[in-house]
Amino acid sequence: MSWLYLLGAGLFEIGWPVGLKLAQASSHRLLGIAIAIGCMACSGGLLWLAQRDITIGTAYAVWTGIGAAGTFLVGIWFFGDPSSLGRYLGVLLIIAGVATLKLAN
Repeated sequence: MSWLYLLGAGLFEIGWPVGLKLAQASSHRLLGIAIAIGCMACSGGLLWLAQRDITIGTAYAVWTGIGAAGTFLVGIWFFGDPSSLGRYLGVLLIIAGVATLKLAN
């Protein structure tokens, strides 16, 4: 169950930078801030639950890895962020590092 909590925490970790990005437009400022704060709270709470059974170093690395890779993809798909082979390779390295931590546990 802890790994499901951690997965959820990582997915909510994607939500708060998206909320902050939405808040850049004055027409969505309050909604974006509300999304960011809500996602931060959910992400932190689920990370807290996950750390009951998962070591802090592994949990934090997986949490930030999901958040970084997911935010990268959301940025490309929905916000027109630049994409290149090098950027995708960088994200693959993050994912490989997180997978290695999980497998070594």
